[in-house]
Amino acid sequence: MVTAQVSLKTLSTVSALPLDNSPSKKRWYQPTFSPEHGVLLVLLGAVLTGASLAQAWTGDTSLACLAGFLGLQSEHPLVVQIKRRRQWRPRYLFWAGLYGGSALALALYLSFQHPILFWICGAAVLALAIDVLSVVRRNQKAVVNEIVMFSAICLSTLFVFGATTGTITPQAVGLWILNSLFFSGAVFSVKLRKVKTSSLQAGFIYHGCAIALVIGLYALGWLSSLTALVFAIALIKIAIVTYWRNWYRTCRFEHIARFETYFALIYTALVSLTVLPPKLPPVA
Repeated sequence: MVTAQVSLKTLSTVSALPLDNSPSKKRWYQPTFSPEHGVLLVLLGAVLTGASLAQAWTGDTSLACLAGFLGLQSEHPLVVQIKRRRQWRPRYLFWAGLYGGSALALALYLSFQHPILFWICGAAVLALAIDVLSVVRRNQKAVVNEIVMFSAICLSTLFVFGATTGTITPQAVGLWILNSLFFSGAVFSVKLRKVKTSSLQAGFIYHGCAIALVIGLYALGWLSSLTALVFAIALIKIAIVTYWRNWYRTCRFEHIARFETYFALIYTALVSLTVLPPKLPPVA
């Protein structure tokens, strides 16, 4: 009986190992993609709102979007390799280098065309360094680090806007901050599903500070009244999560993914509409 229990425990442990540890592991040349689909949604919202604020779409806009996507994809194999630093994985090293090198080449090309982008690239590199350090210290899922990473992805708003217009305006900075505040709010709602981080207090404090910051951006003229009001989507979401918190904590994660996706898409669509002019200029 004891032997059977040990065998079952061993079998369950083996089945939980990553695919790369199995005999049929993937070849080094097979692409690896980030399993975190939520970050792709954040990237989509960032680039669409940035392009909408720029009120144009050029070839450099497309390159900026591609650079943001490749840069985001490079983070996953890099992080996995760091976590397995005692075991060198050619597949992760190759794709981290390919994604990262391609993103860097595109970013440098666009930065030489529009020098203002050098500042944004520097901020992205700093955020990546912070992420790598957090992985080494095994606190990648800390709240502060996740907010930093969401804000770094939202830098795509500034990158796309700068690549399209050749400049960075206070309104673009305000939109980047707004996007960062909205998407970072998901950190607090998702952490409600974990016992150690199931308190609502942190989420309430965060959204209270976010409201004050959005009001400040509106007072400075960095956000229009309609764009600032779209942040109410985040407040509606946290209100729903608070009221139905038992459901939110216990339901299957795929339902949470759809829930967060719907709110993110609604937010992105509304913000994009508020910054668009009545009539768009022709595509360059």
